[in-house]
Amino acid sequence: MKRSVRFPVPAALARLLDRHPVSTTLLRRLAYASIVANVAIVVTGGAVRLTASGLGCPTWPRCTDASYTTTTEMGVHGVIEFGNRLLTFAVGAIALATLLAVLAQRPRRPGLTGLAVAVFLGIPAQAVIGGITVLTNLNPWVVGLHFLASMAVIAAAYALWRRIVDPDGPAEPVVPRPLRTLARLTTAVSVAVLVVGTWVTGSGPHAGDHGAARNGLDPETISQVHADGVFLLIGLSVALVLALRAVGAAGPARAALVLVAVELGQGLIGFVQYFTHLPGVLVAAHMLGSCLVLLATLAMLWSTRQRRPATADPLPAGPARPLTEDRLPATV
Repeated sequence: MKRSVRFPVPAALARLLDRHPVSTTLLRRLAYASIVANVAIVVTGGAVRLTASGLGCPTWPRCTDASYTTTTEMGVHGVIEFGNRLLTFAVGAIALATLLAVLAQRPRRPGLTGLAVAVFLGIPAQAVIGGITVLTNLNPWVVGLHFLASMAVIAAAYALWRRIVDPDGPAEPVVPRPLRTLARLTTAVSVAVLVVGTWVTGSGPHAGDHGAARNGLDPETISQVHADGVFLLIGLSVALVLALRAVGAAGPARAALVLVAVELGQGLIGFVQYFTHLPGVLVAAHMLGSCLVLLATLAMLWSTRQRRPATADPLPAGPARPLTEDRLPATV
């Protein structure tokens, strides 16, 4: 049997948390706030790049060699870059509050603790990667890694938000195995599209600073590869909607339909920004759309399984039967 990892809590903190238990409602609100905050810092980070303020603070962790804060000589670019750095502390504070709330919940759930710790530690990890981007003069590959790391933190925050209301028993599929496989394949393609999207960004004009290097890929070629991936993703998602409807899995079908809608919106923004020569406002909208595509993908994948309570009585022994249409629930 798989054991949950338990994180030691100092005795004084444990006593304090015992006196102030946290409700599931408050905990879920904090987890949701963590998702929103991490999406927001992706968009504001994009604003830093789109305004050519990536080196507004030319070093890290200081803003200048002599100051941790921006100076008047650095102008608006320094203000924008330093402002984005300050937002990291706000995002970290929300992640810390969420972690403490998880620890204060009674009974404590180790599965939630691991996710909350992952989100919390992801914030300083992001700060370090952001610092490396500055120290490498906005190397496009490091900038792309910075974005993808944000996606990983958002995914962990979303998993925490969903797990809060899930029972602690094992996860069980609510759709046939082939459709579960199709959902996983769709998720993998969605992640691949995000990765290739960072290559497109690294080849384009918005480098974050007028002197920053580009990754050397041909913008038209890599944009076509990215577009091909989007077409594949939309095709898989549409197939998933039809297949889920065919087996009567109403809940997963709705989640897949939402994913298709988000993908179409994101694809439209992508095509318009490409043919209008990448105006900053559309690039920022496309970055927000990337976060929404990730969240919709995770929602779709999450809908294909459910957890049963850990204390539920085991089902009576009997021959295993494959999951068929007549055994599928109407909703999840």
